Amino acid sequence: MAGASPVLEDGSALSRLDRGLLRIERAMALLAGLAIFSLMLLAVRSVGGRATLNAPLMGYVDFIEQLMPLIAILAVSFAQRDGTHIRMDLLVENLRGRALWLFELISVLLILVLIVFLIWGSWAHFQRSFDFDAPWWSRDSTTDVAMPIWPAKLLVPVAFSVLALRLAIQIYGFGRALVLGLESPVAVPMVVDTASQAAAEARVLQEEEEERERANGAD
Repeated sequence: MAGASPVLEDGSALSRLDRGLLRIERAMALLAGLAIFSLMLLAVRSVGGRATLNAPLMGYVDFIEQLMPLIAILAVSFAQRDGTHIRMDLLVENLRGRALWLFELISVLLILVLIVFLIWGSWAHFQRSFDFDAPWWSRDSTTDVAMPIWPAKLLVPVAFSVLALRLAIQIYGFGRALVLGLESPVAVPMVVDTASQAAAEARVLQEEEEERERANGAD
């Protein structure tokens, strides 16, 4: 499992596209985090209501069904940008130069092909659920409280489309690095070896500890 990799930036058009898409990805990741927090509150309400009032939250399972696409899909492009998805670190960290960029380019191209098929399939799945002439524009609904399901289904192709844009940026970035023989290309996650990653995490922990000590001293 790879940790977060640095993504270099400069004033180029590619880097500006990267940062612009990053703002969208951060907003989507925030929504995913809020969905997780909401699910926790719903669980407390359901369990607490059952224990104290013998009245669990009606439609709790339905809410879980609606929130799961937000939790599982919405932040996937944000993770791809930082290189935090599962990858073969033992192989990648031993590659250098054009060999590394070629490996990364092929990997991202294969991911994009898969995502294009997933966008097509998930959009067709959404269309089967959506109908302007049906109540709540929905041909299907959840079991307990009859919530329309099409909004959750729509999130999947939307999130995958953002991921496709991220992959397109990375394909251009890796391809440019491969052709020009760049050592530090922008808009793509750089490979960080285990020792460097551990050192960076240690620096973060040390800075947090120093910040706590300063806060305690001020008190």
